[in-house]
Amino acid sequence: MLFNSIDFAIFFPIVFILYWFVFNRNLKLQNLFILAASYVFYGWWSWIFLTLIFYSTVIDYSVGLALEDENNPTKRKILLSTSLFFNLGFLCIFKYYNFFVDNFVSAISSLGYNFNTGTLDIIIPVGISFYTFQTMSYTIDIYRRRFKPTKDFIAFSAYVSFFPQLVAGPIERAHNFLPQFFKKRNFDYNNSVNGLKQILWGLFKKIVIADNCAVYVNMIFSKSDAYKGSTLLFGAFFFAFQIYGDFSGYSDIAIGTSKLFGFRLMQNFAYPYFSRDIAEFWRRWHISLSTWFRDYVYIPLGGSRGKLLFIIRNVFIIFLVSGFWHGANWTFIVWGALNAIYFLPVLILGKNRKNIEIVAKGKKLPGIFDFINILNTFILVTFAWIIFRSSSIYDGMIYIRNIFTKDLFSMPNFPKPLLFMILAFILTEWIGREQNCAIEKIGKRWRRLYRWAFYDMLILFIILFAGRQQDFIYFQF
Repeated sequence: MLFNSIDFAIFFPIVFILYWFVFNRNLKLQNLFILAASYVFYGWWSWIFLTLIFYSTVIDYSVGLALEDENNPTKRKILLSTSLFFNLGFLCIFKYYNFFVDNFVSAISSLGYNFNTGTLDIIIPVGISFYTFQTMSYTIDIYRRRFKPTKDFIAFSAYVSFFPQLVAGPIERAHNFLPQFFKKRNFDYNNSVNGLKQILWGLFKKIVIADNCAVYVNMIFSKSDAYKGSTLLFGAFFFAFQIYGDFSGYSDIAIGTSKLFGFRLMQNFAYPYFSRDIAEFWRRWHISLSTWFRDYVYIPLGGSRGKLLFIIRNVFIIFLVSGFWHGANWTFIVWGALNAIYFLPVLILGKNRKNIEIVAKGKKLPGIFDFINILNTFILVTFAWIIFRSSSIYDGMIYIRNIFTKDLFSMPNFPKPLLFMILAFILTEWIGREQNCAIEKIGKRWRRLYRWAFYDMLILFIILFAGRQQDFIYFQF
């Protein structure tokens, strides 16, 4: 069920009314209702794949309880390995099996041997990379004795399957999210208003920015040889805003929806295209995944401690794994490696923690050096996105090569209204960059008439300039 669909427009108010007016007096019933609604939400795509969520829930719930009562180090490792084996096993079978088989066959064939093996004709379950990482963090934290398991199976099941963030995050940690299922939730008007604003802005990002960019981007990337270098450059530029509007838009809708149900989710995007270096970009882009890999992969490997070669190794591992998480294609791995190369100079020079605060905090405009650094970072990120978006590494390299031709400085062919919409979008994000949501405080001091006129204008833009409906990009991951 898509957030930007008629189905969800019917589903959401029904769930909201029942949640607050029928099940609000009993916390356990409220959690059970959330669980049922979440299974309906996910089952709208395929009821079959609900079994995967259920198995993952049962396994990690059971492992968590067993870890709490077990003190033998060897047995604790076996229990944790059981959780990792099943969760990663689901990922490998559904997401990576064909990739490994195809590459194994290609490697054997290159040595002169004929080796044939079948691949699986399967559909990747929506959101499998998100909910498996969420449940794995639960058992890992219990194993590290940083979190105590719950005995409430319904609350834990609701935590795993919570519908606003089930299929594309944010990837929540148990210590932040699970305790919220054990506290009485009261309807908060101000929090709900902020949630509605965040939903509205998320829909604008997705429907107006991302979906309109998608039409142009799909056309350009499918036949890159047919376009001038300047047009290809704008194609890469529009994809940068497509993927940002698409993914951060989903996160905004998920976080805003959660607020309406009395839950607090972590911020997943913090205006990453205003970053002044690549390290800052990765602190602001897909925060829930970046911090997951930091805490469960990078730091256990040694992090930034030790010899330089070990630090470089750790950086490449974390970015390559992050790239591979996105999908079974070499383009994602190369994309991860390219970001590691971007990141290394900043880390080696000790400047990876230089830009912590949002740029130009308390000011209207950035300084000239900040502006140049933002532009340089955006260019680096955009060129990496070309590889990410391409069907193959070869296609990505051809696309980049065709940009740098003699017609790079010619007049590009692109829809001019879309560019103006993106510029207006950038301006709005810049104005609201110090808030969790760009429009959170815009118009707060205006008269009610003007404030509502602003929201009505956004709704009108969404209706009038809606692009052709597209699936959320990160559903495939």
